[in-house]
Amino acid sequence: MVLPYKDDVSKGKKEQVSQMFDNIAPKYDLLNRVLSAGIDIRWRKKAISKLKANNPQLILDIATGTGDLAIEALSINPERIIGIDISEGMLAIGREKISKLGLGGKIILQQGDSENIIFPDNYFDAVTVAFGVRNFEHLEKGLSEIFRVLKPGGEVMILEFSQPEKFPFKQLYSFYSKQILPLIGRLVSRDKAAYTYLPESVKKFPYGKEFVSILNRIGFKSATCQSLSLGIASIYVAKKQ
Repeated sequence: MVLPYKDDVSKGKKEQVSQMFDNIAPKYDLLNRVLSAGIDIRWRKKAISKLKANNPQLILDIATGTGDLAIEALSINPERIIGIDISEGMLAIGREKISKLGLGGKIILQQGDSENIIFPDNYFDAVTVAFGVRNFEHLEKGLSEIFRVLKPGGEVMILEFSQPEKFPFKQLYSFYSKQILPLIGRLVSRDKAAYTYLPESVKKFPYGKEFVSILNRIGFKSATCQSLSLGIASIYVAKKQ
């Protein structure tokens, strides 16, 4: 298991991830734009567009962070979006952002655990997660919770980092993620561990066909994977029948 703070054996992954995001919350949005050169904005637009055909009215956004994906989801005109996250620091910034945009009537952000979702069975038309599932302490437990709260016919959309596989981009991206990304992240966020944890967690995450197999094992149907930007990220979509 990849941990942000390897020397702190007193806390499990969930507690460490919460602490990490609380620490970097003030600089999180800035670092996303800088480290991805703004590509993450296009990734979110493409990811949300995958749900449009199903016309979801009630959406749960897990690991919502500062609310970027929830805000983007308004483009498909749902009635309500509920975002949950374990980091109160990230949520505080997200609530401020949503308030400034005048979206408080459409988006609600609240603290919540992705592996113990407080909502009842068969409740949401769609569930979204952007760059959050690799932070689950128990991946299959979190995915099973997503399956539980989805209505029959509902869809899950997961946007997550993956790994480029073609030469020479694979080697270039590996150098960037191991050397450049942690340096910039450390200088801006002042958290030495956070942007070292990012490439380590990506390296260990089961992406592509392997992750599709996990979705199928949980019970999802028609699971698909679309690679983005030469494999830096992937969009997964699956249905609950």
